[in-house]
Amino acid sequence: MDCVVKWVDNMSFLAETGSGHMINMDGAPEAGGRNLAARPMELLLAGTGGCTAFDVMLILKKSRQQVTGCEVTLKADRASEDPKVFTRIGFHFKISGRSLKPEVVERAIHLSAEKYCSASIMIGKTAKMEHTWEIVETGA
Repeated sequence: MDCVVKWVDNMSFLAETGSGHMINMDGAPEAGGRNLAARPMELLLAGTGGCTAFDVMLILKKSRQQVTGCEVTLKADRASEDPKVFTRIGFHFKISGRSLKPEVVERAIHLSAEKYCSASIMIGKTAKMEHTWEIVETGA
């Protein structure tokens, strides 16, 4: 996996991923940024959410669950001193679908957290991870 990050101006950066996608990043005004894009640590948190949501959806689909929606809300705490690593991340999954089996949803979240999600397992080396979930039944 490759990535090139280039300084644009002030505290703005442009990343080009190995798959050819572009991502803008910027800093807060108090740090010299112009608040034009997400902060790098916000992207790290978003990437962690995307990684685990991907796993959960894949597992639920393979388990033949009738999923119509998946949303994960992440709330993170960071250390007050440098390096300001994540110290706690709460993941709340809202899984929508028809006749979803709670034990299958719970298993999918557990497998992502413990075995498959590289991002959350890596960040879990510094942060306490908490996972909660709910099922929203959708119409037939």
